[in-house]
Amino acid sequence: MAESKKYQPDQYGYYGEYGGRYAPEVLIPALEELEECFESAKKDPEFIKELKEAQKNYIGRPTPLCYLENLSDKLGGAKIYLKNEGLAHTGAHKINHCVGQILLAKRMGKKRIVAETGAGQHGLATSSVCARYGMDCHVYMGARDADRQRPNVFWMETLGAEVIPVHHGGKRLKDAVNAALKDWITNVRDSHYLLGSCLGPHPFPEINRYFQKVVGEEIKSQLVEQQRTLPDYVIACVGGGSNAIGAFNEFLEEESVQLIGVEAGGQGPEVGQHAARFQGGRVGVVEGYKSYWLQDEHGQVQDTVSISAGLDYAGIGPLHAFLHDQGRVKYTSATDKEVLEAVKTLAENEGILSALESAHGLVEAIRLAPTLSKDKTIVVNLSGRGEKDLFIFGRHLSSSSFREFIERYAEEFKESDN
Repeated sequence: MAESKKYQPDQYGYYGEYGGRYAPEVLIPALEELEECFESAKKDPEFIKELKEAQKNYIGRPTPLCYLENLSDKLGGAKIYLKNEGLAHTGAHKINHCVGQILLAKRMGKKRIVAETGAGQHGLATSSVCARYGMDCHVYMGARDADRQRPNVFWMETLGAEVIPVHHGGKRLKDAVNAALKDWITNVRDSHYLLGSCLGPHPFPEINRYFQKVVGEEIKSQLVEQQRTLPDYVIACVGGGSNAIGAFNEFLEEESVQLIGVEAGGQGPEVGQHAARFQGGRVGVVEGYKSYWLQDEHGQVQDTVSISAGLDYAGIGPLHAFLHDQGRVKYTSATDKEVLEAVKTLAENEGILSALESAHGLVEAIRLAPTLSKDKTIVVNLSGRGEKDLFIFGRHLSSSSFREFIERYAEEFKESDN
């Protein structure tokens, strides 16, 4: 579909009142260079050719659109399809914008990459593309997230990245973003900040949307091929918002398609117990852009709570803020308890393991499907697979035998070091 200006940013990077470029003066030349590079690359056939080759032969696109026949029959309502981004290289949608941005960095002659990560999927994808394209990689990760997503930390280090735990603040994604920005300011001449979602100062939100929109393009063509219709609903989890924008973008002008973003409801609706920005968030300027943020009465960013590290973020991408105010996307939330149950339901009925983040979208589909007729279609963007969450699942879902194995293995590991 040809893009209209309705959901595009203005020349200053604003979607309505949201977005912008609130950055230190030292970063303005780098942001302008990045914007110029991005705009020229989109018009360069050689760049597009290299991008499409990497999407096909490195990422493994297109990813499948899978009809969940068993789950649909069990719920007794609408047909549910799963766009399985977990089958992309490195296990999540993050690889889409990492490949795109590394090609931009290469085009600008940058050799050093700085990134932030929460769940570790963006860090893993960044580490992978840095290894492939010969870039020096530095990934900042909240110390709390590094502990709960330890498998991805191991793989990032195996790929040659330096993983830097951030011990200040809440030790979560917000703090990793701040640390990465400080690094970029210090090393702006030779470094590119490979930002991990559709947020940050302009032009980052639009860059990440451009490289993620392939997800929605594939959903549209695949569903038309399978059942010759557009979806009635497209659902995705929303942290910063990259996988959701990727899934939604192709349908923004298709008014018949209802779009639903699902935030992290955490442990409940009380202040400080969730990461649902549209449930108590206020407009503010943080980390280079204007959007909804969970803030206290003094305007300080609040701590957030979610079982999923990737959604445990106090802000939301500016295009999502605009889409919320315009009423184009409906935003709901799912609690940690609902998410764990959805992971089990998908696994037991379809043999697919969802990441905790992605399962937030699945919760909404499970709620919605039984209320709809059988001729309706729901597509859920499963943004990542669940192996990275093994130890969280083990703590919350497993039998005692798994815990006993971990304890025994830990003792054997310790003995082998001695």
